[in-house]
Amino acid sequence: MNKPMQWMAVGLMASAVMAMMTVSTCAGAAEKISVLILTGQNNHGWHTGTPIFEKVLEETGLFEVDVAQSPGPKADMSSYQPKFADYDVVVSDYNGDDWPEATQKAFEAYVKGGGGFVVVHAADNSFANWAEYNKMIGLGGWGGRNEKSGPYVYWEDGKIVRNTEKGRGGHHGAQTPYKVTNRVTDHPITKGLPIEWMHGRDELYALMRGPAENMTVLATAFSDKATNGSGREEPVLMTIDYGSGRVFHTVLGHVGANDTSDKELPAVQCEGFIVTLQRGTEWAATGKVTQKVPANFPTADKIVLRKPFNLPSLKK
Repeated sequence: MNKPMQWMAVGLMASAVMAMMTVSTCAGAAEKISVLILTGQNNHGWHTGTPIFEKVLEETGLFEVDVAQSPGPKADMSSYQPKFADYDVVVSDYNGDDWPEATQKAFEAYVKGGGGFVVVHAADNSFANWAEYNKMIGLGGWGGRNEKSGPYVYWEDGKIVRNTEKGRGGHHGAQTPYKVTNRVTDHPITKGLPIEWMHGRDELYALMRGPAENMTVLATAFSDKATNGSGREEPVLMTIDYGSGRVFHTVLGHVGANDTSDKELPAVQCEGFIVTLQRGTEWAATGKVTQKVPANFPTADKIVLRKPFNLPSLKK
């Protein structure tokens, strides 16, 4: 081969390599899981909690996160129409006014059609009268929920109990640290985690009720009557199948309405909350979990907290 032909061949090979690198880079970028956090109203501190949830998801390197902030309470909600279909998974930090009917229908179609959904803490207080939402979340509290909403669900004598007795839905005692017990240890979210681990001071939701259809309780925690609890092992981590969609529901993660991220917030600084949120979000989006359990995960007798996050809050 003469020299001009050699240089031409080298040039073609270099171009091919560059093209392959470009394709590989684009493919790598496309592999990130797209996440939409819904926020803007909540009786809890969404303006502080949402940036924390965004940070801990993005730090994994797996997720690319956008935030859809709603209008404020009693405002015109007609413009709140997030493009759910553009995302692999939706995370809700929302508890407020009803969405427009078109937005509700779009969300139902999104999850039923295979979209992932993650429910964080007070997002399960929302939409007590939206039947399909309550099917998605399995269990909810407050908002007028009662026996018509579905049974109480809790763990007793080694099994799940579905109690249809009359009574309100939704209660929590004083904030306190508590032990989480994994009841399903081979699910992708809980696989490899300690069977028992201590969670930082948080509200422990109790007396939750709902349709509880196609729901698996992954973990429970004891709601102690000494702290004005129910005296039951209450669900704290759950999965729900809704159509083709996967839902991960965590009752952990309290942030108070006046809390700021430069102070101690044990419920969301807890590595147990952070890791299960990260793993639950990946599972809801993909059906699997690729993340390793960190060495500093809490144990049965040790709470592990991060330092305060020191993040700017969203505007109210």
